[in-house]
Amino acid sequence: MTLSFKNLFFGIGTLFLFFAFLILAKTILIPLAFALLLSFILYPLATRYELWGMNALFAAFLSIFTMLIIIAGGVFLFSTQIIDLSRDFTDIQDKILIVFADITLFANKNLNFLPTIEKGELLERIKKWLTESSGSLVQQTFSSTASVVTGLFLTIIYTFLILIYRGGIINAFSRFFPENKRAQAYMMFSSVQKVGQQYLSGMLIIIVILGTINSIGLLIIGIEHPFLFGFLAAVLAIIPYVGTTLGAAIPVVYALVTYDSAWMALAVMIMFWAVQVVESNFLTPKIVGGNLKVNALTAILSIIIGASVWGVAGMILFLPFAAMLRVFCDEYDDLKAIALLIGEQNNSEEVGRAKFLTRWRERIKGWFSK
Repeated sequence: MTLSFKNLFFGIGTLFLFFAFLILAKTILIPLAFALLLSFILYPLATRYELWGMNALFAAFLSIFTMLIIIAGGVFLFSTQIIDLSRDFTDIQDKILIVFADITLFANKNLNFLPTIEKGELLERIKKWLTESSGSLVQQTFSSTASVVTGLFLTIIYTFLILIYRGGIINAFSRFFPENKRAQAYMMFSSVQKVGQQYLSGMLIIIVILGTINSIGLLIIGIEHPFLFGFLAAVLAIIPYVGTTLGAAIPVVYALVTYDSAWMALAVMIMFWAVQVVESNFLTPKIVGGNLKVNALTAILSIIIGASVWGVAGMILFLPFAAMLRVFCDEYDDLKAIALLIGEQNNSEEVGRAKFLTRWRERIKGWFSK
């Protein structure tokens, strides 16, 4: 097989331009990508409203309104705990500074990387630095909040328009296919929609399950505001790898600075570790992974590339879009090789795990049948 350098450079150049476009246009594309996923999960609801006699415009509006009501209800449910936590923020901040100063002094005593300094002087320097940097921090926070609010507004508008014009959009894309292939194209679009819908539905189920387990665990340990910390950690878990650690770090730090005993923080760490093991090995593979049908290599590459291109949003979005790409490539013979690379066919790890579980299940049955 001969390799054409002309085609190779053309392919590399096209790939470079594609990712450059994704980076430069991310302000528009990120809300549009989220809107596409949201429209997938709201599509059955909008269709149901239309079957009840509503027109497409009102059905799309009512679907989005229903989603916003559910989100607002969740925020209202946790508003009291958020208010209580904000009242304790000043005390928590002072305790965090004291813990940080103690750790710094302990490290300096053993490593001697700072001149000799007293604890009170170190605390004063830290507070002075925080006061001086608070202005830029507030400005950055305001800028980030404004960007998030703008993105959310654009996402809602895009979702509304996609739901209204979904029929025309699908018909327009189907025109790119030959007439004898359009039925296959409609089936492919339906499969892509189902993948996006199942992914979001699976993530919502994961959030509810993890939030409930986390909250019960924190309540048993005796941490204040257990439902707030539990469901916050569950929501952050949608960010692969990083989210779980960040979600656990918040209640661990809170326990460390709020309670006199370090065993509380250790108990929180152990609890989140156990929940993370269950979530990674059982819940996510069964609920979400089974719907995506992508292998581990594709999942990791999707997360890394997404983080490089779109940051946290890319880590969330690129994995379901990789699954949609697999569905698209699976419909065409020329692209089936890509679908095989993305998919989980012949996954020896899953086969070995299934055999291991089956072997132990049969062994346990044998113990109780004697």
